[in-house]
Amino acid sequence: MAEPRVLGIVLAGGEGKRLNPLTADRAKPAVPFGGIYRLVDFVLSNLVNANYLRIVVLTQYKSHSLDRHITTTWRMSTLLGNYVTPVPAQQRLGPQWFSGSADAIHQSLNLVYDEQPEHVVVFGADHVYRMDPRQMVDQHVASGAGVTVAGIRVPRSEAKGFGVIQTADGRNIDAFLEKPADPPGLPDDPDTVYASMGNYVFSTEALLAAVKLDAGDEGSVHDMGGNIIPMLVSKGAAQVYDFNDNDVPGSTERDQHYWRDVGTLDAYYDAHMDLVSVHPVFNLYNRKWPILSSVPALPPAKFVHSEPGRVGTAVDSLVSQGVIVSGANVRKSILSPGVRLHSRAEVEASVLMHNVDVGQGAVVRNAILDKNVVVWPGARIGVDPDEDRARGFTVTDSGIVVLGKGEQVLA
Repeated sequence: MAEPRVLGIVLAGGEGKRLNPLTADRAKPAVPFGGIYRLVDFVLSNLVNANYLRIVVLTQYKSHSLDRHITTTWRMSTLLGNYVTPVPAQQRLGPQWFSGSADAIHQSLNLVYDEQPEHVVVFGADHVYRMDPRQMVDQHVASGAGVTVAGIRVPRSEAKGFGVIQTADGRNIDAFLEKPADPPGLPDDPDTVYASMGNYVFSTEALLAAVKLDAGDEGSVHDMGGNIIPMLVSKGAAQVYDFNDNDVPGSTERDQHYWRDVGTLDAYYDAHMDLVSVHPVFNLYNRKWPILSSVPALPPAKFVHSEPGRVGTAVDSLVSQGVIVSGANVRKSILSPGVRLHSRAEVEASVLMHNVDVGQGAVVRNAILDKNVVVWPGARIGVDPDEDRARGFTVTDSGIVVLGKGEQVLA
């Protein structure tokens, strides 16, 4: 039996306000993660590893760095007709930008018409996870449903922040509840609910009919989860796919079924900390299902100086190429290309992004530093910083200290 013809649509137009200042000059899917990756690399790796090689990425908000990353990194064989291409809002249907995720697809239906797929995979671009979408597509094709929604099991007590899938038989969706106060449990586990992962598989016919009908509804906010899925649920045409059934090649028992929405600074920070333990909660070393990205042409990371007091150490950390560690004590940190840690700097549980220079004598703890931040000698970040040395800081409820691009902490 021939494989079904599948088009991948990645929704990457999110503004990501809750990740400010990391999204001050870039779209959320372009935010760096794990030293050398961008958030969009995770969904694209899942699709490409599954041999879905015709992918459009719908962009809108501050998309330049995202467009550049996709066009320079994600190159497919044109001889075989494969591609990953960014598609910005083009105003094909009039002088308006995308008003929601469903409207983004409606304004881009020419892409579906050109490709003529049997099924369309619609995934979000800003989650950290591994998933083999072929297994979800197989269930969808066998079921004959109009749409299949990926659901991840979460405790009922944590379901208030998610779109919740209600199902009486564990397969057919009876209702799609947006952030319910008292969500119903699953038939096989009353203390657990299905939270929507924002990943959908549509039959092309069902997708076209739904987005066209939604486009004519003046009361709609034109959102996939808020409007399109409930519409198909009301027609009895929606099923749920249990993410726990997904078996990714090379996954360990510890990191199998890992999924994290990094929509806030706290979640972004916690997801980084999941990478650095001896047995990581999310394992970047899976060669059978690699996370792909471009690797910058930088020299290897180096640790310099051997005399007492100047020996650099890094424990439970990821150190990318281009990083220089000189006499610093680094623990539970992600050091990205361009980071330079000088003598007597102490870094703990931090995410140091591109082009950060931490000066001699600095102390950095529990900090997320955006690119081009300069920290001069004597600065103390996150350790009782006084007003003179903490200009430009934003402190979240968890005590994470965040600097915006170009801001400086002066000694």
